[in-house]
Amino acid sequence: MKFKKTAKGSIAYCQHTPSSIEPSWFGADFWRQHSAITGSSKGRYTTWFVDASRIANEQNQWVLRHYYRGGLIEKISHDQYLFTGLEKTRAVAELALLETLFDQGFAVPKPIAANVERSGLFYRADLIIERVEGAEDLVARLSKSAMSDEQWQTLGETIAQFHNHGVYHADLNAKNILICANKFYLIDFDRGELRQTNPQWQQANMSRLLRSFRKELGKLPSLAFDEANWQQLHQAYQAKLNQ
Repeated sequence: MKFKKTAKGSIAYCQHTPSSIEPSWFGADFWRQHSAITGSSKGRYTTWFVDASRIANEQNQWVLRHYYRGGLIEKISHDQYLFTGLEKTRAVAELALLETLFDQGFAVPKPIAANVERSGLFYRADLIIERVEGAEDLVARLSKSAMSDEQWQTLGETIAQFHNHGVYHADLNAKNILICANKFYLIDFDRGELRQTNPQWQQANMSRLLRSFRKELGKLPSLAFDEANWQQLHQAYQAKLNQ
């Protein structure tokens, strides 16, 4: 990972990222001016998809994400965090984790860069990753069609692979898992980290995932998910765990 100073803070970027990257690249307005916005994903906030070939020697699409606070503290501080060091910022920490996982062959998006802008004791941050071409999250997929038994088993094995290497995902839910053909990717590693393997946090991850499936099923009863699917996933996960 490399770093470059900016007028308001710093940019961290990966080896393959154009060194010409600037803070403006992290804003939707910049890409809108270049007619390069190709789509968006709306949750609590908007994530933008952009055509990187418009301004860089890149043939793939990128994903822009701004960091926002959640929970009760959101009412006090919308998107500012206490600055305790560049490498400890949410964006740089996530970029570093993604870079490690991507280089080791894990199914995660290719990391591009992180932007940190300071204001006194606080900072705001953004992240750019490469979009996984042709992928959709599990809620989008299951709202249209069912997955096969083999796909549920593959998903369980994929999560076990991450857990076997101590990869902790702070928000493992159905929307943070992408499917592309028969391959699954984990996304959104904000507050994720590498930990000593431990059944307690591993099971907490799995319980969170199950709650998210049940929550989505409650919102959309036609969602192609049932307890039998979970058992297929979980049995494959347990069989692969600690191998």
